[in-house]
Amino acid sequence: MTGSAFLDVLIAVLGGAIRVGTPFLFVSLGECITEKAGRINLGLEGVLVFSAMAGFGASYLTGVWWMGVLAAGCSGALIALLHGLVCSLPRVNDIAAGIAIMGLGAGLAFYLGKPLIQPQAPQIPSLPLGAWLAPQAGGGAASALNINLLFPLGVLLAIVLAWGLANTAWGLKVRMVGDSADAARALGTSVNGVRIAATTAGGFIAGLGGASLSLYYPGSWNEGLSSGQGLIAVALVIFARWQPMRCLWAALLFGGAGALGPALQSVGVTGGYYLFNAVPYVLTLAILVWTCSPRRSLAGAPQELGVMR
Repeated sequence: MTGSAFLDVLIAVLGGAIRVGTPFLFVSLGECITEKAGRINLGLEGVLVFSAMAGFGASYLTGVWWMGVLAAGCSGALIALLHGLVCSLPRVNDIAAGIAIMGLGAGLAFYLGKPLIQPQAPQIPSLPLGAWLAPQAGGGAASALNINLLFPLGVLLAIVLAWGLANTAWGLKVRMVGDSADAARALGTSVNGVRIAATTAGGFIAGLGGASLSLYYPGSWNEGLSSGQGLIAVALVIFARWQPMRCLWAALLFGGAGALGPALQSVGVTGGYYLFNAVPYVLTLAILVWTCSPRRSLAGAPQELGVMR
């Protein structure tokens, strides 16, 4: 591979890390705030698929892309609220409820989204980052660095969440409920109320990731749109040690892994293309194996998740 081809691959992977990693970023931030409150939401896969369908449908029907983004967030919050309410019932297991919500969200999306498979909807605009950072670069390199308009919002959200969880009263309540529900109750905090609110907020944030899928990349609605990104986000949050800023870097890492195959194909490296497409899933397995040590996997974990019992 020549130096020029290597640079092209590097730029393509960088642009792809942002493009592919944006849904990972929003879903992982949503799961991060949910788990900080002591609840696991495996239903985020269903939230992601349903919000992608709802966002695409709203954008198609209204002709306004931001209405699609808003609808995606609200629909994600609605599904997550249902999960939060169900998990607040006595003797309901978070994992089992999450699997049920995942099936419900996906089923509703597939059923309601049948008429949306063929139409085209207004898309989320791009920010021409390549034209700003490398104005001398060729058209292909510059276009590879066009980024999703939602990505800067995700970066800002990660910063706000990191600061808020560490420095605000609501952040203290969320962390306290996640670390010791008994202590939170002793101080008069509604444990169920905080967890339902955190789960709903996490669903709204994850819904923005669904909008990124259907309204930016790949920019259409179909039943195989998510490819398990909602489930991968759970492993990503563990990898990020339940810290929002680390979720940002982890999302870019997963995004870069997902963009490696297309980047190599763009310079003529076609051997093992489908193997490269499996890199994000291999990376997920590697992270799970790496964190299987109790000392590693428990570092930073909210104690009410049950992983310390």
